[in-house]
Amino acid sequence: MPHYPPPIPSRRALLGGLLAAPALTAFPGKARAQAGWPDRPVRIVVPFTPGGSTDIIARALGAELQSALGQPFVVENRGGAGGTVGCEVVAHAPPDGYTLLMGHIGTLSVNPSLYRNLTYDTVTSFAPIVLAAVVPNVMVVNPRKMPTGGIQELIALARRRPGALTYGSGGNGSAAHIAMAAFNLATGTEMTHVPYRGTAPMMNDLIGGTIDLTFTGGPPALPPVRAGLLRALGVSSRERLSGAPDIPTLDEQGVTGFDATQWYGLLAPAGTPRPIVERLNAESARILKGEALRPRLEAEGAVSSPGTPEAFRDFILAERTRWGEVVRRADMRAD
Repeated sequence: MPHYPPPIPSRRALLGGLLAAPALTAFPGKARAQAGWPDRPVRIVVPFTPGGSTDIIARALGAELQSALGQPFVVENRGGAGGTVGCEVVAHAPPDGYTLLMGHIGTLSVNPSLYRNLTYDTVTSFAPIVLAAVVPNVMVVNPRKMPTGGIQELIALARRRPGALTYGSGGNGSAAHIAMAAFNLATGTEMTHVPYRGTAPMMNDLIGGTIDLTFTGGPPALPPVRAGLLRALGVSSRERLSGAPDIPTLDEQGVTGFDATQWYGLLAPAGTPRPIVERLNAESARILKGEALRPRLEAEGAVSSPGTPEAFRDFILAERTRWGEVVRRADMRAD
């Protein structure tokens, strides 16, 4: 789970804050528009197909924001190109608070290194709002195809047959893709990546036996494990999941120090008025820490630790550096 340092306002930020207040009084129409926000439906763009962790978390948070703010929060799935299509939609949308993005580790921290010709920057093109959830990955296998007992058996099999085992992901640069790349680097294994247009079709093929395994978040992974359709080999965080304490960590099973959690956060287009960003941050933080949503997230392995917009921006920058190095070392390609 990330730990946020308290944000230190720069001189420029302080001057910007002093200048912002008179600017609002100079344009009373703009101030009234912000004060009346939202007065129509808000869309949350999910840059993947329905059924994955990003979609599940966006819908859960959107439903609670709708109740809190009195307007529909409608999830719009815009999948394609590892999430870059949906991100582009939001980056170029009007900065009026009516188009939001549910971003995640892949779209915000991996894609800048994986895709060379993005039409947006994952920090400067967006106004970070809140880190919504941190989700440890769960490595799951099809038990009919891989009757292995644990992580060390899987590693031994992968080393004996380099490239023979196939793992699925929700697309190039997705959380499953980057987690498996990190796993291969940590264990000296080689497995073949099979990208899908979203987590849901990938999980369907895994259950059906088309691919061998995946390393994805708890929300899509745990239900088929509990139903006996898949077998969980381990979780990627340093600690076991509170919602599935019987699944050991990879660190416990000999992959020492392995930690590859994924995360999700809400953003708006850059230039969205600060009062709207602050209101969304405050409402989202209250909801994520409240009894209506927090237990549901924890049951699926998600942990919520919302902070300030500035802390979320710093976190994205740090994760871009970390996972950019994994992309380079693993020679990951957007193919």
